This record gives sequence, structure tokens and C-alpha cells, in this order.
Amino acid sequence: MTLSARALLDGIQAELAPRDGDNRLLPLITTGQAPQAVFAAIAAEEQRITSSDLRSFHAMAARTGEPNARAFFGGLPPGEQQAHDLLDALVDAVGPDQGMELPRAGCQAYPAYVAWLALHAEPSAAAAGIYSNFTAWGRYCKAVAEAMRTHYDFDDAACAFFDFFAADVPEIEQRVLAAIQAGLDTGRLQPEQAHLYARLFQNYELMFWNTLADEFSAQP
Repeated sequence: MTLSARALLDGIQAELAPRDGDNRLLPLITTGQAPQAVFAAIAAEEQRITSSDLRSFHAMAARTGEPNARAFFGGLPPGEQQAHDLLDALVDAVGPDQGMELPRAGCQAYPAYVAWLALHAEPSAAAAGIYSNFTAWGRYCKAVAEAMRTHYDFDDAACAFFDFFAADVPEIEQRVLAAIQAGLDTGRLQPEQAHLYARLFQNYELMFWNTLADEFSAQP
């Protein structure tokens, strides 16, 4: 029986689920224990990440000749640009001088890997790996936005970046399923590659949060 796109994504999510709780920064934020300065660090790192990912997604869309993969990757840059712009309000809220930080390697590993995939990966397998991380990222963003309002007294504008990624966008799922199915039907997508990309994305995602957890949990 031919593997379906839905079955592949479900299998990847089941494989990743046991590590969903390994984000050490999230509990510090959701309980109000993280210092407010952590949001300046997140904003500074995310400004670099969204700018890099926007270009990487454009490169992926340009590199693939498969219409469904091109539609998936081509639909992501406008969202990255919108998210990038929403960070301005968070930067304003945490103070104009606090966001001027040197990038942390542990936080920038994620966009570096996206850029590597843009050059080297089979696009439908990359699509599966990237999308598989969206669920955890969206859940983290929802929890952060709630905590920012509850424990840190941020207004809606400052929380808008996290609200944006916490929202469900069914169109993105429809596009990625079409891209994955096209890759499976033609034999270009090797399921083991999709699983590998997804595992690495999860590791880099956790590295982002845990790099900041190690830094800010040590602060008084």
C-alpha cells in the first residue's frame, strides 16, 4: 500500500511527541519565573531568524519545479515578513537598547539548517520536515503569549508575534499535504529523509529555547 501524506505526517508527529516537553524555557515563562529581559533576547534572535527563513523559503520555491511544493514554499515568505514586522512592537516594549545583542549560535542553528535544506534537500521531504515542527512551535507561541499577558503585563501589540504563529492556518496544511503527496507519488520523497529532517528540526527548535533557558535561568 502506498504511504499517504497524512500517514507520513502522523507518523512523524508520533515519533517526535515524546520530546515535546523538553523545552526548558517555556515553564519558566509560563510561571513568570523568567526575567523580562528574556523577551528582548527572543525578539533579537527572531528578527534574524524570520529574515533568514524568508530568503530560504524563496530559494526553495525557486529551486523546485513541482507545482505543489512551489505553492507551499512560495506561500511561506509573506507570513515570515508579517511576523518580522510584528516584532517591532515587542522590541519597542522591551526597550530600544535591549535588542542589540550578538546572535547566539544555539538560537541561530535552526535558520542555518533551513538555509542548508534550501540548497540541498528534496523539496517535498523538506516540506514534511519543516511543517512537522510547526505544531510544537505554534503551541509554544500560544503559551508564551498567554504568559506575557498574565505575568508580564505586555499589551496585545507586544504579543502579536506570538499570537500570529499560535493561530491555525488550514491552507498551509493543505498545501504541505499536496506537496508531500506529490513527492510520494513520484518517488522523489524518501520517508526516512522526511523523518530525519523533522528530528533535526525538533532538535534545533529545542536548542533555541534551551539556549535561552540556560542563560536566563542563571540570572537572579
